[in-house]
Formats: sequence, C-alpha cells, structure tokens
Amino acid sequence: MEKLISKFKGIHPGIILERELKRKGFKKGPFALSLNEYPQTLNDITKGKRGITASLSIKLDQSLGLEEGTMFLLQAYYEIQKEKDKKTSNDKPDLSIIRQILFWDTEFEKINWQKQYQAVIKRVMERGNDDEKDEIIRFYGKQKVDEVKMTDNSFNLRKS
Repeated sequence: MEKLISKFKGIHPGIILERELKRKGFKKGPFALSLNEYPQTLNDITKGKRGITASLSIKLDQSLGLEEGTMFLLQAYYEIQKEKDKKTSNDKPDLSIIRQILFWDTEFEKINWQKQYQAVIKRVMERGNDDEKDEIIRFYGKQKVDEVKMTDNSFNLRKS
C-alpha cells in the first residue's frame, strides 16, 4: 500500500478510482449501486467534485481489493496538497484579474512573481487596466511598486 500511496500522493482519489474501475472493467453506475451508493456520487468523485468519506472508503477498498484505508489515505493526502497549494498561492497575485495577454512574450504559467517582480510591475503599470494595476499594488504593496516606478526611466520620461 505504501508504494501505491506514495505514487499517488496529492492526486484526487477520484482519478485513482476511475483508473481502478477501468482496469477491472467495472462501469460506474452498476458499481455504485452495488455499493448501495448513488451513481451521481461516484461520478462526482471520479470528476474530482466530491471527496471520499471514511464509510465509502471502506466499501471501495473492499470492492476493489485494496488494503483497508487506501482510498481514505489518498483523500487525506489530497486535502493536505490542497492546503499546501493554498499557501503557495500567496506567492502570486490573483490571476483571474491579470490578463495573460499582457505577457504575450512569456509563458504565463512559468512567471516567477517573486523573482521577476520588477518586470511584472513595469509591464502591468505600462499596459494594464485599472483593475490589474490595483491587483499588482495589492500584491506587491504600494511602496514596492513606487520603488520600481522610480527606478524605471520610461515612467520618469512620461512625467516630463
């Protein structure tokens, strides 16, 4: 079990469940009914919309021939990973506000928002809309944005 757990740590258990069902040739609907569960519940789990409870984990583990607690442990590791991801999400601004087109010449997903702060601030302050500028100020702080603006000659030239 440890090998399976370490291999799939942090992945939603629904993905592993889907894989196991396919591997064993089980259809989700009949399988769910055999567990005395609603097919929609199992469908939501395999789509990552719902988690696995302890009682369902016992049923799944028995039916799939897994060691007891396997699916529940996978759920726990997934929840841990979600919490870790929340903490690292503070490492970047709210990306639902920042348009990717501002960084047309860069792989947006690979921007290191901490290390490349000067370039990010310059780009958004030059080409961003008011909401994007506000988000950059919120994320980096007004003082840091002002420092970058002071060191950038293009901002200073526009003022004169």
